[in-house]
Amino acid sequence: MNDLMQTFALIEMSITCSLVLMLGIQKFSQLKFPLAAKLLLLFVLTNLFFWRLGMFMELPLAAYVRGVVGDLSIVSTLLLWSTLLPSHKGAPIAFKWSIAIIALCFYPFALGLSMIDPYAWGYGSNIFLLAVLLSAVICALANWTKGTWIIGLAIIAWVIHWHESANLWDYLLDPLLVIWSIFALVSLFLQKRKEKFRSGYLFRPG
Repeated sequence: MNDLMQTFALIEMSITCSLVLMLGIQKFSQLKFPLAAKLLLLFVLTNLFFWRLGMFMELPLAAYVRGVVGDLSIVSTLLLWSTLLPSHKGAPIAFKWSIAIIALCFYPFALGLSMIDPYAWGYGSNIFLLAVLLSAVICALANWTKGTWIIGLAIIAWVIHWHESANLWDYLLDPLLVIWSIFALVSLFLQKRKEKFRSGYLFRPG
């Protein structure tokens, strides 16, 4: 059973690494691949990450990446995988703010800044589970259906112990998700500031 879980985790990381590489190629080349090309490239790259390449590598590439970053949260994984959908839209700004604010409160307390340990709530606190379910309902009310599905699937993955961790937090939050959220917020702020500067320059008297 443990070997099967390790295989699934390796497949998951291989797909994730492939998607990150594909998004990087698209961003820097300014190319837009059709869905068929994306799926073909994903298949090829996933196999390159999953299988051990050559006799000089003891482990597949995905295993080395997993050894460095660990298992990503289900929320991070599904957000990334959803970029393959033809109707993909970016996460709303409110979601990014929520992640940043939660991380600002969570990590210092979890690292022992106070007597409160929010990480312990992830081991089966009914109140914490209700709060997570409420966040899924809020996503639905805000018309972000994808967010509802992502949180729901994260809870299901936690229930069936999809990853090695038994803590719900590990299925909802990870440092890379936090970094992505903060980077997106900073980028948005700089973009708005740049647009405001340009607008002020264009309409400046004289």
